[in-house]
Order: sequence, then C-alpha cells, then structure tokens
Amino acid sequence: MATIPGSTPTLTQLLRGGDIVMAPGASDALTARLVEAAGFPAVYMTGFGATAVRLGTPDLGLMTQTEMTTHARDMARAVTIPIIADADTGYGGPANIARTVDEYVQAGVAAIHLEDQMAPKRCGQLAGIKLISAEENVRRLKCAIDARGRAPLLIIGRTDAMPAVGADEAIRRAKLYQDAGVDMVFVDGIKKIGEIEAVARAVEGAKVVSIVDGNETTQLTARDLQQMGFAVVLYAVSALFSAAKAIRDTLEALRAEGTPKSREPAMMTYAEFSDLVDLEAFKKRDDTFGWS
Repeated sequence: MATIPGSTPTLTQLLRGGDIVMAPGASDALTARLVEAAGFPAVYMTGFGATAVRLGTPDLGLMTQTEMTTHARDMARAVTIPIIADADTGYGGPANIARTVDEYVQAGVAAIHLEDQMAPKRCGQLAGIKLISAEENVRRLKCAIDARGRAPLLIIGRTDAMPAVGADEAIRRAKLYQDAGVDMVFVDGIKKIGEIEAVARAVEGAKVVSIVDGNETTQLTARDLQQMGFAVVLYAVSALFSAAKAIRDTLEALRAEGTPKSREPAMMTYAEFSDLVDLEAFKKRDDTFGWS
C-alpha cells in the first residue's frame, strides 16, 4: 500500500528523541508488517533473514545487490516505519558502492550498514571472517557518503573485527569509521555482555548494537543498552527463529496427526491474517473503482 511521506517519524527524528530505537529484524515484507503492527518504531531488513527466505541458505554472501535492493523495495511498500537495511560490503568497487547507495535511496530505506569484510562475506556470528584493511574500508565509507549526496539516507559503518581479531581492533575501526563521517557505527559479532560493555565504554557517539538469540547478550534489556549509550538495537533473528520453529512444529503435527487441528491455538485466524495484510483496503478499492 502507498504510504504518506512524513506520516511517521523518520529515523533521524527517532534518534533525536533520545530513546533507543528498537528495530526487530524482518526477513520479508510480511514480517515487517508484523513488526510495525507490534508498535516498534523501526524495522531491520536483515541479510541473514533475506538470504534464508529467498534462497533457503546460510548467510554467506550469496545474495546479489539486485536481490537485496528488490527485497528492500518490497519491504518499504509494506510498512510506514523506517527501514534499516543490510547492504553487505557494497557489492564491489567505488562504482558498485555508489550504485548500491542509489538503489537503496530509491528503495526508500532510512539507513544502510556497510561492513569491512572481505568478499565473499558471511554472517557476523560465524567463524572464519576475513577483513579488508581499515584504511580501505574508510575509503569505501567515504565513497558511500559522497554517493549519498543530500539524500535522506543514514550511513552506518559496520565492523566485523570483534569475532575476527578482538575488541581492541573492533574499537579502533569503529573510531576510524566515525572519523570518516558515517552517521553511526556498528560493531557486529558480539556474543558476550563484556564485549558490549567494552564497546560502550570506548566508543562515543551514535552507535548500533545487535542482540542475537542464543547469546548471553539477551540478558540485557533495551533500557540497559540505552543507559550504555547505544542509539539503535537490532534484534536480527528473533522473529525469523520464532517463525521457523512454529512452522516446523505445525508441519510435524500435520504429518503425525493428519490434521492441523492441534496447532490451531498457536495460529492466527483467517480474519487476523486478513487484517494484517490489509485485505479490507483492497476490497474497498475494488468496490469503489472496479468494473463488471
């Protein structure tokens, strides 16, 4: 459905409000609608989730620029809240990075993060990450900032140095990326509370943190993270993992029992789902403008 520009706060306005921006991950447009319906102020277009739902594979740099930006456009059509999108490594050299920025601007997302991994990249939670030099990534980020021009797109400099080489290098890179002029920095691959605390103490300014299910960091609340000085918290896989388990449980019950009856209490009703996808608005338009 078409959205009205300015009808919801922009990401910049949210950041100026002072409260931490909670952005659950959405792997598709339907999940993005659920995030908005739940009352969250922003949504995160997770590359991990996009890869899972489009390709059914791990997040190992298999998604192309075109696939990711198309995914972003589909999501932007579905919601009015700001979208923070994964832009991987920018998909190539300076010309590729400039095109990536332009494509995401046209898609209507509010922010993208660009990471310092060597291609082919992989999920920040996985072992075996290889990094480009910090200096090379500074040039990449400056290229993205230049390509943005005056477009209302925030650039987030992401480093995956934490799992690859440790906290000291991750913090050094985050500061370099701030000096390059990015709007926020994001140290990914954090698995321990101590790592979050180290980043919070050492890195001033606007910063992003990702809380990944299964790690001890889920003990920290959004309020805790705000007090540490984080501006945005991403919950990249919470909805995806929840949905995958629910689907698996329903299919196992259907296979074993020959009916989905026992799983109905865990499902949305047809009416609830129709509300989620805004069926009534489509019917109203057909009734008003349709022809026989």
